[in-house]
Parts: sequence; C-alpha cells; structure tokens
Amino acid sequence: MASLQLCDGYLLFKPSVSPQRISHRLIPKASASPSSSSSSLSFSRRELLYQSAAVSLSIVGPVKEAKADEQLSEWERVFLPIDPGVVLLDIAFVPDEPSRGFLLGTRQTLLETKDGGNTWNPRSIPSAEEEDFNYRFNSISFKGKQGWIIGKPAILLYTADAGDNWDRIPLSSQLPGDMVFIKATGDKSAEMVTDEGAIYVTSNKGYNWKAAIQETVSATLNRTVSSGISGASYYTGTFSAVNRSPDGRYVAVSSRGNFFLTWEPGQPYWQPHNRAVARRIQNMGWRADGGLWLLVRGGGLYLSKGTGLTEDFEEVPVQSRGFGILDVGYRSEEEAWAAGGSGILLRTRNGGKSWNRDKAADNIAANLYAVKFVDDKKGFVLGNDGVLLRYVG
Repeated sequence: MASLQLCDGYLLFKPSVSPQRISHRLIPKASASPSSSSSSLSFSRRELLYQSAAVSLSIVGPVKEAKADEQLSEWERVFLPIDPGVVLLDIAFVPDEPSRGFLLGTRQTLLETKDGGNTWNPRSIPSAEEEDFNYRFNSISFKGKQGWIIGKPAILLYTADAGDNWDRIPLSSQLPGDMVFIKATGDKSAEMVTDEGAIYVTSNKGYNWKAAIQETVSATLNRTVSSGISGASYYTGTFSAVNRSPDGRYVAVSSRGNFFLTWEPGQPYWQPHNRAVARRIQNMGWRADGGLWLLVRGGGLYLSKGTGLTEDFEEVPVQSRGFGILDVGYRSEEEAWAAGGSGILLRTRNGGKSWNRDKAADNIAANLYAVKFVDDKKGFVLGNDGVLLRYVG
C-alpha cells in the first residue's frame, strides 16, 4: 500500500454534570386566550378556591385521550452531562450492538450510550488527553464492531471491540487539509475525506493510506474554469460540506457556496458543477431515492429532478421563518426531516414535495445542525449548546 503523497500542497441545561438523562417531550406552545375585560380576571376568594379544587380533581382524575391539537411532538430532548457551548457534530451506533452508540462534538466531547440513546455518559480516551490539545471530534463510523473517529487537530482513533478500547493511529504531518469525514467500509478498512478534497482509503487499520483521486481540486478547477464553472476562480481550496451516499458517491460544497462538486468511485478527480440557483449553497446531500437535495443560505430548499446526477433543481416551498435550513435527513424514501437555525424542524411525508413545520422545537434557543437516522426507528438531531433531540415516533 502506497504511503500518503502530496500534490500541489494538498490533494485535490442544562443540568449540572449528572450522567442521568432528563428528557421531556417537546410540546407546541399553547396559545393564551386574551381576556374580554379586566373584570373577568377578578375572582372572589370562594371562586378561586372552587376553581383550584376543580383543577386538582382534573389532575387526579382519569386521563383523557389526547386530542389532535394536543398531540405530542415526535421528538424529545435529551439533556447531556456536558458543558454549555458544546456543538454536537456526529453520532453513530455499533451495528453488532444496536443499543450502543457514541456522540461527538467540540471541546473533546465524547459520550457513550448503551440503551439506544436514552442516557449518555462521558467517555475519555487516554491517548487523546496526553497532549495539550482540545480536540474537535468531527466524524465517527462503525462497521460491525470496528469503528473510527477523526478530529481536529489531526487525530485518528480506531476500535476493534465496539468502543471498549480506542487506539490512536499515527498520521502523517503532511496530511493535506483537515479530516472532516470518515466511513468504515470493512475489516480494518475505511475511507477518509479532508476539507481540501483529498480522499484516501486504508485496508490495514489506518497505517497506510492510498489516494483515491489522482488530481488535486485546485488543479481540476484550473483546468475547468474556461469550461464555464462560475465562481471557480474564487475557490479558496476547502469544502464547507461533504456528504456521502450509501453507494459511495460524494457531493461537496465549495467554501463560498458558489458551486458544488461530485465524485464517484473510479473517477480520477472531482467533477465541478454550476449551481442552478441564485443564492449561495449552504449544504447538499443525497435523498433516499438517489437524487440530491440542496439548501441555500436564507432558508431555501431545492430538490434535483429525477434520481440521477444533474444540475437541474426545483425549489420546494418551506416555512423556515427566514432562518437557514442546515441539514436534511431521510427516515424513509417518503419521510424526511429538515433542521436549521433557531430550532427549525420541518417534515415531509411525500418525498419532499411539501414540508410542514413542527413548532415543538421553537422554544429551543439553539441552531440544529444535523439530522441523523440510523434506521426508521432511531433518529437524532444535533445542535449547538449540547442540544440533542431523539426521535420517538
């Protein structure tokens, strides 16, 4: 296996810290009815006692079936034993132990669950605490019991026993860019992507990496600017977002959001594409049917026409209240959730043709950055300030 090589410099609550979970269902605000006159708010002592007794009886009496307008949200918040200010970045579960998972974030945050995400406890990795660094753990992935974690500054962790023990794998100081994504692909095998567009694969636990791309991103753009890729000449050399499809295809957004790139296994270099929308791109990813979704800055959502790779997108109306939508996650081919700034949650049940806002999260003063569905019954929304929402159906 070839060693890593460079080309042109780069390739291509908030309770106190208690481990116990405090969770509550998110319920839409009840609207307060305005009084018809000020006298309606004045009660005699007898009236007040009578109404208080009536309220008490209603509490201890039989529980009525919830009405449609009282329906609980399909998400609950899980409070975590972490410091305020932590941004949650990724989550993954062990396929061979489905109730066991790990949650990553800034400030060297690593939490573990053994009950499917109901409760979380801090984990420490001695090899990551030896140096005076505060790591930002960016990405995690499992295949069987084998798992990988990458972070910034450059750190690579590997486990062969479902996370009981994590080994630190040495990395070359000449690694081009910051590692932003990793995917476990097989026995001691993984695929890694940096924010400069380098894609590497390993089959020996990360001790050797082979480049999957033959040409740097900057070289690709220098060659294709004359072909009409708008904004390529302003490319700063990094991606703002990278997403991988189940079959190994990638879509990436340029740091300025003025164009996007795609790559499929076997291709020698990234393929740049003009954006077909006026506003700059915020994020992109793959739909469950193989097509693409595209988010623009300011809250717009677009879907590609058809299921193949195309630059032809059409806008779908969404109620984002002017806040940006930051990510989309598919629960099934027909149902998906979108999340964004100021607790925005949207759902579609028809493959993305229409979206409805779930007002349950409006009271959460946080940006929701990522929507992750492990399967159709297990999903999470990750945000800043340690906000974690769990899908409860």
